[in-house]
Amino acid sequence: MILAVGAFLLRGYLDPIEVEVAVAQRLDPGAPAPVLTAGGYIIPHRKVELAPKITGRVEWVGVEKGDRVERGQVVLRIEQREFLVAVDRAEAALLGARARLKELEAGSRPEEIERARAALEEARSNVANAVLELDRFQRLYAEGAVSRQLLDGAKNRYEVALAQRMAAEQSYELTRIGPRQEQIDLARAQVREAEAALRATQVDLDNTLIKVPVAGTILERLVEPGEIVTTSFIGGRGAKSAVLSLANLMVLDVEVDVSQNEFRKVRLNQPATIVPDAFPDRTYRGYLAELAPEANRQKATLQVKVRILDPDDTIRPEMNAKVTFLEPPRATPGGPPKVLVPKEAIVTRDGQRLVYLANGSKAAGRPVKIGAEVDGKVEVLEGLQGGETVVVRGVEALRDGQRLRIKR
Repeated sequence: MILAVGAFLLRGYLDPIEVEVAVAQRLDPGAPAPVLTAGGYIIPHRKVELAPKITGRVEWVGVEKGDRVERGQVVLRIEQREFLVAVDRAEAALLGARARLKELEAGSRPEEIERARAALEEARSNVANAVLELDRFQRLYAEGAVSRQLLDGAKNRYEVALAQRMAAEQSYELTRIGPRQEQIDLARAQVREAEAALRATQVDLDNTLIKVPVAGTILERLVEPGEIVTTSFIGGRGAKSAVLSLANLMVLDVEVDVSQNEFRKVRLNQPATIVPDAFPDRTYRGYLAELAPEANRQKATLQVKVRILDPDDTIRPEMNAKVTFLEPPRATPGGPPKVLVPKEAIVTRDGQRLVYLANGSKAAGRPVKIGAEVDGKVEVLEGLQGGETVVVRGVEALRDGQRLRIKR
């Protein structure tokens, strides 16, 4: 039985126990003091969802989830064939409009003026012949030599010749003067219209290439080659209105809900420390960057955002984190430093207060003398210097020398 009990106890020491740890916080005289600790989630300061400006079929996607991209980098291309055809058509229309304007601005050519003069002389000659013919038929009709019908035919030919001479005179005058200013102005307006149409088609062609507006990391890839994208939302299995989402992971916030009863303890630009739940031995500096303009009635909280000043590749969006808001001490600097640990780290054994330190892969008990409790943390008056790694979860089952496995 003694051997069995000994083997059981030895196995307890040899098998590691999974624990969670935290770092004992040291507050030097004159250093900011914690006034409130709250939990929240790490989020990007700005999250961007890229959407197309045109409707079309995705031809190529150049990034994967987690890739880093630079501002202006092309990450997706939509099929361009129909947009290239539209550009060619608009260019041809512009060339035609410019040619028409150039023709009007140049005026009539000498050959055209000479041809109009020749047509006018011919029309005048036709009128003279029509006058002679009409006079002859009038005399013959008076003598009774021709019928009334032949005389009417001669009169009709005379009137036609007069109308043709008038038309030839007007055509010659217009050809000699050249196009009117109104025609030139209209042609210029048509050129500007064609130029605008070309720019519009060029913009549509440029919009087939989707570029990132800011440097960052791709969070999600929402489309694949062959899928249809559109400028408006279509639910279900239809076309998609968003293609990629990205964020700058070097600008991160912690989103925290602060109870209305504790709201008096926080303010804008207030310093804070951030400890991710996944890495309790790491502390990041921050400050309160944003206060929500209204409270949450159901939860009786106010949402605040704390900017992380020194993020690294370790922390990721949507991680849990603890935020401790700090305030400068009201007392004059002086006296010994304060050491704070989470109250979960304190355990009582045989009437003595202990904390267990994670020394490498083994636990080491340390007697401590504690003071006041402030917002979930206990002041350690004796036994710790600050900076030690203490066990905060799983401490009840620990003994000196117990092997540990720190939960990440």
